[in-house]
Amino acid sequence: MNDIDQALAGYRAQITQEIGVSNWILVDQAMIDAFGAITHDDQWIHSDPTRAAAQSPFGGTIAHGFLTLSLASRFVYDCFTPPRGQVMGINYGFEKLRFLAPVPAGARVRGRFVLNKVDKRSDTAILRETRMTIEIEGQEKPALVADWLGMVVFEPG
Repeated sequence: MNDIDQALAGYRAQITQEIGVSNWILVDQAMIDAFGAITHDDQWIHSDPTRAAAQSPFGGTIAHGFLTLSLASRFVYDCFTPPRGQVMGINYGFEKLRFLAPVPAGARVRGRFVLNKVDKRSDTAILRETRMTIEIEGQEKPALVADWLGMVVFEPG
C-alpha cells in the first residue's frame, strides 16, 4: 500500500474521534495590539483597556475574533503528526465557522480537534474536514467552533 492510501486508511479509522488537544496559548494585550496593528483593526474594544473596562459589556479588552482563529495554525502543529509521504498541508477553508464567546485579554486558549471526514481528491491529495473547537481556559463556552478543511498533499508516486 502506498503512503497516501495508508494515510487515508488511518484517517478513516479516526473519523469521529478526537485527534488531539493543543497546548494553551496566552492571548495578552500585547498580542491583541500587534494583531490590531497588522490588520488595521483598532476598534477600542480591542485596543483601549481603560475605555473597554468602563464602556464595554466585556469588562475589558477582548481579542479580535480573527486573532483567535489565526491561532488555529499553531494548534494544528501540536495535534497532527504528518503521515509518511506528506510534503505539505494547505488551508482549504471552512464549511462552518461560529464565534461563540469573546476571548478576554489575559486569557489562555487551546484547540481541540475531532476528525469529521476525509476524501481522497487525487493521487497526491486528501481533503480532511476537522471539527475545531477553540476553548477558553476556565470557561464553559468556547471562543469558536469551526469545520475546517485541510488538504494533505503527498509526494507523487
